[in-house]
Amino acid sequence: MISPEFLRRLAMVAAREALPRFRLPGLVANKFAAGFDPVTEADRETEKALRSLIRAEFPEHGLLGEEFGAEGSGARHVWVVDPIDGTRSYISGIPLWGTLVGLLEDGNAVAGMMAQPFIGELFYATGDGSHYEGPHGQGQLSTRATEDLCEATLFTTTPTIFEPGQRTSFHQLERQVRLSRYGTDCYAYCMLAAGQIDIVVEAGLQPYDIVALIPIIEQAGGTVTGWDGGPAERGGGIVAAANAALHAKVIEILHGTARQSGSQRDR
Repeated sequence: MISPEFLRRLAMVAAREALPRFRLPGLVANKFAAGFDPVTEADRETEKALRSLIRAEFPEHGLLGEEFGAEGSGARHVWVVDPIDGTRSYISGIPLWGTLVGLLEDGNAVAGMMAQPFIGELFYATGDGSHYEGPHGQGQLSTRATEDLCEATLFTTTPTIFEPGQRTSFHQLERQVRLSRYGTDCYAYCMLAAGQIDIVVEAGLQPYDIVALIPIIEQAGGTVTGWDGGPAERGGGIVAAANAALHAKVIEILHGTARQSGSQRDR
């Protein structure tokens, strides 16, 4: 089992690189010619530092990072790193970004952390529940018992991440919940684990966007899968909910609307 102390060390290393560069003028590069996918010096230097610490502690483990790709991917244990999840928030001076580090064992997410150094919060799971450390002290996380969509709070980063058919499905879901909010990237998943919100639905995620968050959600009592109900570790469309009953209702709406849209296109 990975120790919480090692995750704290990772969080400290990430803070050392990312926090001094936050809200300072700096060069922002674009990784995506057909749109805008920003990357900064903080992204690259934070991932380098995290990789160095992981290699030193677990030289036999593999690594997958957003900025520098995969190494040792055939290993049974693979660390998955997103140095700054929410780079758009980071370059806008908004503290709704975080460092994600997760551990895969035989392809399954078994441990993970989300660290936000500006606010001073750490969310993590290593196999004995989900935990919080920050301005509110320390404690164990637990999702809400909400089962009715009409009482649920729904988050997504932005509806623009969805393809047209997916967007129709999302808006159908959105019309049935009590409250819908946009933004926050990884923070939304941690708020789900903390019992503050009930549903997160997204699309187009990479493994490094979600692997670290899966144990935090599941060990707090939540359910997280792909849109197809399969493993979330591979990324793509993601549905996270506070409990299995609510998750099933979300999946039913997303699939029902998608099937209906497909039938209409076939006519």
